[in-house]
Amino acid sequence: MTKDYGHGDLSWFKHARFGMFIHYGLYSMPARHEWIKSREKIGDEKYDVYFNLFDPDLFEPQVWAKAAKDAGMKYMVITSKHHEGFCLWDSKYTDYKITNTPFGRDMLREVVDAFRAEGIRIGFYYSLLDWHHPDFPIDCFHPLRDLPKEEVDALNAKRDIRKYQDYMIDQITELLTEFGKIDIIWFDFSYPGGCFPKDGRPGGKGHDDWDSERIVKCVRSLQPDIIIDNRLDLPGSGDIITPEQYTPRKNAAKTYSYPDENISAWAPDENISAWEGCQTFSGSWGYYRDETTWKSAEQCIKMLIDHVSRDGNLLMNVGPTSRGYLDHRAMERLGDYADWMRCHERAIRGCGQAPDEFPEPENCRYIFDKYVFNYNLVNKGYRLFGGYRWRTFGVGELAQGHNSAFVDDDGRAYIVYHTRTDDGSEGHSVRVHQLFLNKEGWIVAAPYATSDEKLDASVCTKENLEGKYEVILHELQIDYANREVKTPDVISLNAD
Repeated sequence: MTKDYGHGDLSWFKHARFGMFIHYGLYSMPARHEWIKSREKIGDEKYDVYFNLFDPDLFEPQVWAKAAKDAGMKYMVITSKHHEGFCLWDSKYTDYKITNTPFGRDMLREVVDAFRAEGIRIGFYYSLLDWHHPDFPIDCFHPLRDLPKEEVDALNAKRDIRKYQDYMIDQITELLTEFGKIDIIWFDFSYPGGCFPKDGRPGGKGHDDWDSERIVKCVRSLQPDIIIDNRLDLPGSGDIITPEQYTPRKNAAKTYSYPDENISAWAPDENISAWEGCQTFSGSWGYYRDETTWKSAEQCIKMLIDHVSRDGNLLMNVGPTSRGYLDHRAMERLGDYADWMRCHERAIRGCGQAPDEFPEPENCRYIFDKYVFNYNLVNKGYRLFGGYRWRTFGVGELAQGHNSAFVDDDGRAYIVYHTRTDDGSEGHSVRVHQLFLNKEGWIVAAPYATSDEKLDASVCTKENLEGKYEVILHELQIDYANREVKTPDVISLNAD
């Protein structure tokens, strides 16, 4: 049985459905693929020319964030460190960082601040590979891999992977303690099956090389609700399956298998109930000036629909130029998303795959809104309304008091039961149920909250409730055939 390392909060993630991936680093200067150091086997001395000249003078993170918000993206993930080893923040554990370039500023902090100002959740990508660190052993992807075997062996004899593991823990701790609440951490990647031809040289790397269990325990201790991807080669540690440059034909959390057998760490995991496809507007992740395979607006929009209709999220990538702005082609595609989402957002947000009893016709996609908006609460005489802002609805006084329902900015639905005191004044004993779908497709009401303080919609946030109240789950089963939501002991719901 797979070990369970705990899991993050997927409730907002499954409602958001659409995010922005940002790949940025020194590779934006040669502008011909983020793997250029490996592809062209460039050593540190030659590659340092990019470090010494890096100065994105047209960098405006507010423009990036505004474009993401307009496109309907609810979260972002940015490369804090890619495989080249260059860090976008002022890390205490390396000199190979952006504050030591001519740019001289902590770019990561500025990006985080700009996206938070637009109400967008924050995620960090962190590369497990590091082609600059002196203790990262040369392997099948390293720029120095084609040196004579004797030279590779001699260099690796001086490299200590345990020191590199400590370095990763130190940097991950920085990222998860110095930038506030982080919603996603995206590790990339494991390749235990990767290898050289059979000549005795070291090949791939997996969970033992990274000490993945230690990484996960560190992450969970610092940010318990954070979402972790599935690329640590450690079954039971991830929250999401992450197919790359590939759109699965079915729900990837149940059926996904990566086309490359050497990347076994990306296989399905019985503990994972969500998936997120990461895609590019063109063929590369970092800025590639002469790339000619840019996707059309129609392709990009269909890609979003395909992901959501298969119960997944889409993380769409942009690669800023070395001067810090987004290429006009990327801005055009983001604008295309904005135009489409302006009319069709309700078909994306909080939606997913249709039940099996609704087979899709050829060249058609069904998207199903399976969240608890627009249900009549028959027994209690009030109604949950859809919406993306705080909305509270008084429903008249019942025998035990009065009740209300509201939906928060992330689409979470709540029922609040207010009871009266003995003297008939406004209630002080309050029960709060948050409604959401669990991985089996059941609506769950939680937590059960009892408090001496008066609570209403304005204070019933996750932050206010979390950790204060006893949690009791009430499962409400969805009967799609009869369009009903049932529970034996709480309330009975009929769909509109």
